[in-house]
Amino acid sequence: MPEKKEFSGAKVIKFLIDNAIPFLLLLISGAVWAMRPSFGSVANLRNLIANTSIRFIIALGVSGSIMTKGVDLSAGRAVGLAGCLAATFLQKADYTSKVYPHIGDIPIPVVLICIVGIAAVFGLINGINVSYLNVPPLIATLGMMTVIYGICLVFTGAQPIGGLRNEYLEIARGSMGTLLEVGQLNWFSWLGLIATGVGLFMWFLYNKTPHGKYIYAIGGNEQAAEVSGISLHRTKIFIYIVAGALYGLAGFLLGARAGGMSVNVGFGYELEAIAGCVIGGVSTNGGIGRVSGILVGVLVFEILKIALQFMGVEPSYTFIVQGLVIVFAVALDMQKTIAKK
Repeated sequence: MPEKKEFSGAKVIKFLIDNAIPFLLLLISGAVWAMRPSFGSVANLRNLIANTSIRFIIALGVSGSIMTKGVDLSAGRAVGLAGCLAATFLQKADYTSKVYPHIGDIPIPVVLICIVGIAAVFGLINGINVSYLNVPPLIATLGMMTVIYGICLVFTGAQPIGGLRNEYLEIARGSMGTLLEVGQLNWFSWLGLIATGVGLFMWFLYNKTPHGKYIYAIGGNEQAAEVSGISLHRTKIFIYIVAGALYGLAGFLLGARAGGMSVNVGFGYELEAIAGCVIGGVSTNGGIGRVSGILVGVLVFEILKIALQFMGVEPSYTFIVQGLVIVFAVALDMQKTIAKK
């Protein structure tokens, strides 16, 4: 007969400690909902899904580098550049303050493909620097972050970009409800559907392909992975290419969501993505991470921000709380690693 799993107080306590941040945020959300009933409104839910969708895509891009004991600090600026490119090429033809007046109406799919390709090239450069030139991921992506920001400044002339085409904005405004004319589905936006598709793709990539197995193997023990015949160079380059492509997609969606862009949009997004990954169980020691956990981590972080806004907390204090959550999440991750040794 199979052995019965014992149910003990120690296991319950361990489970609560391992999931301390999500449980704490659930309690906070419940309290905020009780004090501010509009916190649970359909409009706020739609806003939460839209924000989470874009941040989730960025976090998925960052996750591969973290799982291989690296990091990608260029994510936020890459997203910002992608958004600025999308906004520039998708301005209305008759908009008086158009950045490049000679540009006509370019089909939206063409703009999306070009932006994703450009962002993937930056990812390729990151991958080459990390794998072949042996530049530490922190330094390689920090340098790329600065380069991308400079390119964005030159391209846009540091001016805000508005007057975007309605069909582009509709990508963020539209929902399943508007398509089917069912009001109850208005909360399920196109952004949510796109993020769901990206999440399923990344789940398949991590769990059902050799590339995914290579990522976990390299993160667990890089030397052993190399001895077993895994190409560290190809795997790491592919990680950063995929990350770049996801940043491009996220920036494209962010432009539609924001309704306009500037060079400062995207600043700090890489830190939020890293926080979402760590809160969601992606280990900074490598080799551990799940797509579902990343979604939970990003969702927790977004709920925290919205809850603080509903409680009237000043943005300055919001950054302090977010920073404390990040440190706490990393501390928990380190304690789990130490306990396993």
